[in-house]
Order: sequence, then structure tokens, then C-alpha cells
Amino acid sequence: MTDNPDRPAEWARWALARARALPPWALLAAGVLLGGVLGSAYGGLRTPQYTATSYVIAVPTKQSDPAAALGFAQAYGRVATQLAVLGDAQVWAGVPVSTLRESVRTATSPDAPMVAVTATSAEPDLAADIANAVSRSLTRHANDSEDSTHVELLQFSRAIEPTEASSASAAVTGLVGASAGGLLGGLALLVRPRRAPEPAPTASVPGPATAAVFRGQL
Repeated sequence: MTDNPDRPAEWARWALARARALPPWALLAAGVLLGGVLGSAYGGLRTPQYTATSYVIAVPTKQSDPAAALGFAQAYGRVATQLAVLGDAQVWAGVPVSTLRESVRTATSPDAPMVAVTATSAEPDLAADIANAVSRSLTRHANDSEDSTHVELLQFSRAIEPTEASSASAAVTGLVGASAGGLLGGLALLVRPRRAPEPAPTASVPGPATAAVFRGQL
């Protein structure tokens, strides 16, 4: 038994007719509902992520000045995620270098000689351990060259174990999904096929016989 070759065309015509029959707000409402459900599901099923941050500060020695400390802080922020620093940090953190490279980010300030070392992990205690391990390793490598740089790197603030996840909650991802679904529904509404307008009635012109009868009545 073979399928009817016209079946795909029939389904296409049926789908087109259904789309035309839907009210204008249906696509928008469906997009908001579907996007909200998918966004909430993503936020609920995704593993929560925790973030911890430690800070180190560059201090000039007697042979240097604050401007030099600020410049070296910028440099230390760039080398904090290099292999030389992460190679020592992995011993104290207890995780491989690849994990450190994926989870560690650094940030510096143009106004203060300070480096922020931020670590993200699915385990809150591990996030704090990684941030502190990288800060410790960075401080050690920086102070090995203190005699030439005349800048000392000190631990300013240790990372503490976070108590709340830094990743978005299911409610937030649900709102984002609903917004995206509403946007897609609005776009679908714009390209939605519309019903063809009914032809306007045309005026009839009387034929010759009708015109003759009309003149005879005058």
C-alpha cells in the first residue's frame, strides 16, 4: 500500500487554513507560554553555579611609586590565568589546570592597584578554594621578582564560601524565555498569512433592451 502523493500538499493546505483561522493574539500568547515553560525548565534543570572572589593588592616599595604599582597590578591581572601561575595553584586547589583555566577570571581597576580573582564552580567551597589558590600562587610569583619590580603583591581579601548561587534562577530564566517567545510570536504574527480580501461588488450596466423599456416609460 502506497501513500497518497497528494497528502503532503493536503497537509500544507490544512496548516495554512488553520493559521489563517487563528485570532491575531493566538501566536503571541503561544510564544509567551512556550518560551516561559522552556526557560523555566532550563533554569530548573541546569546545575547551579557559585562564584567566589579574592583580592590582591600591589604595594610599592621605597624604591618605587604608586604609579608603578598600578601598572604592575594591570600586568599581574593578565598573567594570573597563565600556565605558570595555574600550575602551582592546582596543587592547593586540588583540581587540574584545565578546570582552573575554565573557571578563573581576573579583573583590574584603572584607579586602584588591585586584582580581583574570581572563580566559578558547581560547589561553593571549591569556588572559594580555587580563588584563594590562584591568588596565593599569583602573589608568590609576583614577589619572586620583587627585587627587580620594586612592587610587592599582598593578599587583600580572601574569598569566602558563597551561600547563594550566582547563576540565574528558574524564575529569571522563565521571564527571559517568555520575553523571547513573545518576540518570536510577534514576528510570526507579522509574517502570518492573511485572508484574501473579498472582491468589492461592481455596478451593473443595463443592457440595450432594458434601456429601451426605460425610454418607453418616459
